Amino acid sequence: MNAFKPWKILNIDLGKGLPSLQIDEGYQGLYIVFWWYSIPLGHREIPSAQLPITSEQLANLALRTITPVVCDRLLKQGLKGHSAELYQNSRIMNSGQRGLMMLDQSLSQVHEYLSRPVDESVSVIICTRDRSEQLAKCLRSLQDLSQYPEEILVVDNAPRSDSTRQLVAKMPRIRYILEPRPGLDVARNTGIRKSTGDIVAFIDDDVMVHPNWITRLLQGFNDPKVMAVTGLVLPMELETEAQFIFEKYWGFNRGYRALTFDSRFFEDHRTWGVPVWRIGAGANMAFRRTVFELVGGFDERLDVGAAGCSGDSELWYRMIAGGWTCVYEPAAVVYHNHRRDTDSLERQVYYYMRGHVAALLIQFEKYRHFGNLLRLFIALPAFYVKSFLTGTLKGFGQRRSTLLVEISGYVSGIKFYLKNRSYTDGSKVRDIMGIGS
Repeated sequence: MNAFKPWKILNIDLGKGLPSLQIDEGYQGLYIVFWWYSIPLGHREIPSAQLPITSEQLANLALRTITPVVCDRLLKQGLKGHSAELYQNSRIMNSGQRGLMMLDQSLSQVHEYLSRPVDESVSVIICTRDRSEQLAKCLRSLQDLSQYPEEILVVDNAPRSDSTRQLVAKMPRIRYILEPRPGLDVARNTGIRKSTGDIVAFIDDDVMVHPNWITRLLQGFNDPKVMAVTGLVLPMELETEAQFIFEKYWGFNRGYRALTFDSRFFEDHRTWGVPVWRIGAGANMAFRRTVFELVGGFDERLDVGAAGCSGDSELWYRMIAGGWTCVYEPAAVVYHNHRRDTDSLERQVYYYMRGHVAALLIQFEKYRHFGNLLRLFIALPAFYVKSFLTGTLKGFGQRRSTLLVEISGYVSGIKFYLKNRSYTDGSKVRDIMGIGS
C-alpha cells in the first residue's frame, strides 16, 4: 500500500509578517516558498516531524534561506560593499523577525532594480493540443498581467477537436492559429512566424503566470548580447507521489539566483558536453526575435510529436555556441501543473531522455563538439550503471524508480536520431519559417 502523503505548498510573503506553523495530519510536510512581495527568494521543505515551529523560528529559517540570494542580487546590481557587509553580519542570519527588518532596505533596492521599465514589445505564444481545460486556466491567468503583451497567440497543433478554437473565441485579445502538422517545435516555429513582437515569449498550456511575469522577464534583456531569457517554474501542487518525484528530481526550478550563460560557460563545460538544460525550461522562456535570423528556429525533429524533448535546450546550445548569451531570471515566475499519476510521469521521463539523447547527437552533428558524445557514450552509461548497482544494494527509492524508463528512453533516442539524420536541421528552419529570406 502506498503510504505517500501530499506536501502542502505555502507562499509566504516576508514583508507581511510571519505565522507560526502547525502540524497538519493530512500532509507529509510543508513546501514553503519565501517571497518579498513579488520576488521569490528561496524555498524550504519542512517535514511534519519538524513541526510545529514558532514565527521566530520560521524567520530564522527564512533568513538562512534568502540572505545568500539577496547578497547575490546586490552584487549583480553593483552594491558590493553593502552585499559583503550584509553577508558577513552573522547577527542578521539568526536574529529572527528583527533580521528581516534589517534586510528591508536591501530588498527594496532589489525590488526597485527588477521593476525598471523596458521598452520592448512582447508576443506571448502558447502551443497546445486538445487540452482546453488546462489552457483555459492559463489564459485566464494572462488576463491579470501587470504589463499586458502586444499580442497573445494560441497555436492549436494538429487538434482532434474544435474545443480550443471555441475556447479562444470566447477570450478577449487572444489570436487563434491552426497548425495542422503535429509537433511542438513545428507549432513553435509557426508561432514565431505569425507573431510581431520584438520579444517572443513561450509558456506551456499547463502553467499559470504570476502577474509580474512579463515585467520581470524583460529585465533579463538589459544587455544586447542576451538573446534568450528563462524564468522560475514553481509547482502548482504536490498532491501525488508522481508530482513530488518530478519536482524533486526532474523539475524546472533552477534556483533563485539570476544566472548568466555565455561563451565562458560554454568553454568551461565543453569537454563533457555543455549542460544547456540548466538554462531553464520551455514552459517559461523568451527570445529576441532577431536571434531566429542569426541561428535559425527550433529543430523540428525534437520535442512532442518527434523525439520528445530538448528543442529548447538545443536552440540555447546554438545561441551560446554562436557567442550569444542566455539569462535565467527567477523573478519571472510561472506555476506548472505536474503530471499526477505514475504512468504519465514515466512517459514524460521516457521522452525527456529520448529527446536529450537525440539533442546531444544533433549538437554533435552541427558542431562536431565531441563533449556531446562523451556525455552520451561515457558519462550517462556510467551514471546508469552506478545507479543500478546502488539501487540493487540499497533499494531503488524515489529517484531510481524511473531508472528502467530512463534507459529505455536513452536507447530510443539513439534509434530516433539514426532514423532522422536527413531531416531538416534547425539551422535551416529559418527557410521553412520564411525568416531572413
